[in-house]
Amino acid sequence: MGFASRSSANMGSFRGFGLLLLVSCLAFLRSSDGFYLPGSYPHEYPVGSPLSVKVNSLTSIETEIPFSYYSLPFCHPQEGIKDSAENLGELLMGDRIENSPYRFKMFTNESDIFLCQISSLSPQDFNLLMKRIDEMYQVNVILENLPAIRYTRKDDFVLRWTGYPLGVKTGDAYYMFNHLKFTVLVHKYEETNVARVVGSTGDAADVIQTSDKSRSGNAGWTVVGFEVVPCSVLHNAESTKNLKMYDKYPSKIQCDPTIVGMKVNENQPIVFTYEVAFVESDIKWPSRWDAYLKMEGAKVHWFSILNSLMVIAFLAGIVLVILLRTVRRDLTRYEELDKESQAQMNEELSGWKLVVGDVFRAPNHPLLLCVMVGDGVQILGMAVVTIMFAALGFMSPASRGTLVTGMLFFYLILGIAAGYVAVRMWKTIKGGDHSGWVSVSWRVACFFPGIAFLILTTLNFLLWGSHSTGAIPFSLFIVLLLLWFCISVPLTLTGGFIGAKAPHIEFPVRTNQIPREIPPQKYPSWMLVIGAGTLPFGTLFIELFFIMSSLWMGRVYYVFGFLLIVMILLVVVCAEVSLVLTYMHLCVEDWQWWWKSFFSSGSVAIYIFLYSVNYLIFDLKSLSGPVSATLYLGYSLFMVIAIMLATGTVGFISSFCFVHYLFSSVKLD
Repeated sequence: MGFASRSSANMGSFRGFGLLLLVSCLAFLRSSDGFYLPGSYPHEYPVGSPLSVKVNSLTSIETEIPFSYYSLPFCHPQEGIKDSAENLGELLMGDRIENSPYRFKMFTNESDIFLCQISSLSPQDFNLLMKRIDEMYQVNVILENLPAIRYTRKDDFVLRWTGYPLGVKTGDAYYMFNHLKFTVLVHKYEETNVARVVGSTGDAADVIQTSDKSRSGNAGWTVVGFEVVPCSVLHNAESTKNLKMYDKYPSKIQCDPTIVGMKVNENQPIVFTYEVAFVESDIKWPSRWDAYLKMEGAKVHWFSILNSLMVIAFLAGIVLVILLRTVRRDLTRYEELDKESQAQMNEELSGWKLVVGDVFRAPNHPLLLCVMVGDGVQILGMAVVTIMFAALGFMSPASRGTLVTGMLFFYLILGIAAGYVAVRMWKTIKGGDHSGWVSVSWRVACFFPGIAFLILTTLNFLLWGSHSTGAIPFSLFIVLLLLWFCISVPLTLTGGFIGAKAPHIEFPVRTNQIPREIPPQKYPSWMLVIGAGTLPFGTLFIELFFIMSSLWMGRVYYVFGFLLIVMILLVVVCAEVSLVLTYMHLCVEDWQWWWKSFFSSGSVAIYIFLYSVNYLIFDLKSLSGPVSATLYLGYSLFMVIAIMLATGTVGFISSFCFVHYLFSSVKLD
């Protein structure tokens, strides 16, 4: 199945927010019933009222480069091309929603409608059209925020797609779909049901006004479905020369999707027509997105979660048995000895107890470590908060751009947490000296955003060179820079100031002036660190397939409840893996645990990147051209850097807490 998903939401007052949160929770618990998505409400149309049909960017899973609908020779609206209001997330995702010449009237069936005639297909347009058909570009039409669905049958299966193909190649000939058969599913507006759904809160009148229209017989209709059947029909260009837009075509048009007739040739006219039929449906307005969000792979998600739980349980058993039992036994034995015996035992110590004077020695490149941990806290916080809101329904696919907009908003706000954690960790490593906290805060504010800016700017030049709508406009670049330096940087500096004023974390033991020599190891410690990333990857890789399919195959990803569970499991596994490896390193008298604890869980990013390359080779075989492959690898690199910082931060913080607890229990002088 192929789908296209984008999001946008509109939140009101605090009171309305609480009401929508309650409704979303009910929808989450009762998936079989329909509830209104936050920020959306039914649009009621009387019979005969006009409906606005819009078009989105042309998309293809072969190139992953979107183009404007009007970059090809299509009919233009009489009032001219107008861009719809788009939020920041839609622009970043490459959506360009524009008005279209298609004109519907509520519950008014129309057939054989002449749209326009392209008098002559220029050589440039002809070559571009053939290229786009070869690249399998889809036309995305939208009515009442619903993308048009196309149903096809293959063997005994019915497949659902959003949008329709530009045309088809048969042999050496190219055929264009120039006649569209639209079906609009409508449902009578039931306002009494709306009051019943939200009436239990006592504030229904504040959200949706109630009336008796549904009882009077003059109730309006809501759009609950939008389907399209594309046909290639050979029209008589001579008979349409004198027709105006929306006139009746002279003869009856037979739309058979299995037959192609409109062969595309250079300097040949193309006639565009359409028909629309309205069908009353039992689908209620709150459930109208069910057709797009049907999920056949629920068992796979549950299998992924159960698999992760087994890994966590096994790992937790190791942590409890080895660490608690071993550490507690050693500590208990040590505490039971008198001072003379302790002094004698200190000379015979082995394992982690020998590195007591070096375990809190400052690591190499402490500033970089603090910066990466601060950025990791910011990214992890953004991911958790965004997925929680999405799981509650506030960032549904019905609202384009909201997911990306929400991620950006939460990332900016959490700059204060990044600055606080980084500066406090810096102050702790320096033994309470907070000098240089401004420099640390600045580096936190610029490290990951700077990497992201470099990668996305490079990819944007490729999209600009391809004249794609996926390219970020220059004006949006200015907006992003202003958000970065006017919101993110000041908030990060504020967090750094708070961290500088906060008390540093006291180390439980003193650090020797002369560092202890680390004995030679049988195996390189970094090999163990890199190999540790396989366990977190094992909890993630099944869900990763669905995420990659959503990003690159145009499918809707909406199972954020599953994703939230997987993320929690991933955090637990990263903490456990890093904790076990840190203990293992201390047992072999390797006191340089700081960076190793970060990368033991952060190394999962290596396996995710390798999986991305594997997905490119085996699942995106049709991805054409070096530009598309470069875009894919560039976005994948950006994603894995963010994952490395987030997972590495989880591992480092858990190891730091463990080491601090472990050595605070030892009374050594």
